[in-house]
Amino acid sequence: MKAGLREFAELCKALEATSSRNAKVALLSKYLKGVSPEDAEIASYLLLGLPSDVEGRRPLSVGWSTISEALYSRPAATLIQEPLTLRELWLSLKSMSSLRGAGSRRRKVSILQSLFQRCGVDEREWVLRILSGEMRHGVNHGLMLEAVASLTGFDLDYVRRVDMLLSDIGELVRLAVAGELGRADLKLFHPVRPMLAEMCNDVGEAIKLHGGLTSFEPKYDGVRVQLHVEGQRIRVFTRRLSDITERVPDVVEALRGALRAGSAVLDGEVAAINEAGKVMPFQDTMRRIGRERDVDEVAQLLPLRLWIFDILYLDGEALIDKTYEERRHRLEAIISQDLLAPRLSTSNPEEAEEFLRRAVWEGHEGLVAKDPRSVYTPGRRGAKWLKIKPAETLDVVIVAAEWGHGRRRGWLSNYHLAVLDEKTGGFTVVGKTFKGLTDEEFQYMTERLLSIKTGETEWGVTVRPEIVVEVAYNEIQRSPHYESGFALRFARITRIRSDKTPAEVDTLTRLRMLHEQKFEKKGRI
Repeated sequence: MKAGLREFAELCKALEATSSRNAKVALLSKYLKGVSPEDAEIASYLLLGLPSDVEGRRPLSVGWSTISEALYSRPAATLIQEPLTLRELWLSLKSMSSLRGAGSRRRKVSILQSLFQRCGVDEREWVLRILSGEMRHGVNHGLMLEAVASLTGFDLDYVRRVDMLLSDIGELVRLAVAGELGRADLKLFHPVRPMLAEMCNDVGEAIKLHGGLTSFEPKYDGVRVQLHVEGQRIRVFTRRLSDITERVPDVVEALRGALRAGSAVLDGEVAAINEAGKVMPFQDTMRRIGRERDVDEVAQLLPLRLWIFDILYLDGEALIDKTYEERRHRLEAIISQDLLAPRLSTSNPEEAEEFLRRAVWEGHEGLVAKDPRSVYTPGRRGAKWLKIKPAETLDVVIVAAEWGHGRRRGWLSNYHLAVLDEKTGGFTVVGKTFKGLTDEEFQYMTERLLSIKTGETEWGVTVRPEIVVEVAYNEIQRSPHYESGFALRFARITRIRSDKTPAEVDTLTRLRMLHEQKFEKKGRI
């Protein structure tokens, strides 16, 4: 029996009526059990508000004026019509998503009129919510995964893993209802979200976190890509799973002659290069990849360089559960050396520092340290991969300090760091740190801070802004916790700048500028 829109509307109404997460999971699980796998797939998309891409990532593009015209100018019904099914609604929405150009608005109005004519009051309300993308029943992606776990009996962690592999909630739900979730695996031409890296202070910390031995690769200042290959067919996807194959013919051609395998899924990065082979600024790479017209001509002027650093699938076998070391050996056996990302496996910090300096000199952002024993976890960020960038520094002033704990007990050792706000003439906090100083320096700072304190709290002291320190940091982040709106990530004191006055510290304007520059570089298509 085909799933009806009426029953779907009743489900949505019941979901909206309860605030209990467990109750919502039970309602979803019960509903999905009662429909076909195909209808369950459609229901999952609709429950999540038809997230902008009905098919082929085409937006629905139906404005309120179009909806309003269809809603209030419906022709009078002349015959009793069959209740609307979910599949009929879905096909109508897909049809509207493909309409473009002259006459498309009139056609959309006609389709909507036909839909509304077959809807009762409740069904119409939920169709309107689907069209607006605002369901307001409390069901999100995570809740859908819990419902799938409840429905199938699989552990939630396993369901999340399959979700990362499929990157398609509808396909996940369809397999669950069909009883085939246990057979879900990585498939060719179905991109998965890439494994991500955590930030790390330096190469020494990475070696320690990975148990004394790690593999370092350059961190490229480009765009992450996933390449799916079967015979002569090659498709290229971004980290957001967008297909950019037609925009990167030079990348496709480079790979075509460099791979010794029948089929593969490869993880890599592309960046624009100049005539000397040097990596161009990130904005040039984005400009090149964003170009959809005259691509061959632009490719001649601004060619892309491809580096491959991982393999997820090879000749019918998914490799994501293999260790990094085994995946790397498999990759080295089937890819040309000129496309293979260089790596250094070492337990020696000095060797790693030299590798970092060389990577930066070549125009790369830094390094990525990869635990040789790690498996590939799609879409997850963790300490198995660590990104290391050359630290940048700022001069800041200390405006408060907290008493330490453990080994630092008895010292004022957690320092509130501030920059100059030129508009107010005062100082605004951008972070805290207890890292970087020796025990002798902690003792000196405690005595000095107590001599300039302006107030005491249960956690420490506020002080006159007199002590300037140089801090290294890895990233400037937006933060609601500080009035400045920014926070320094992984801040650590590198020097006490007794040669500088508070008026010479860095400004909020400079901090904002540095953040904007990095933000532009971090945008990804």
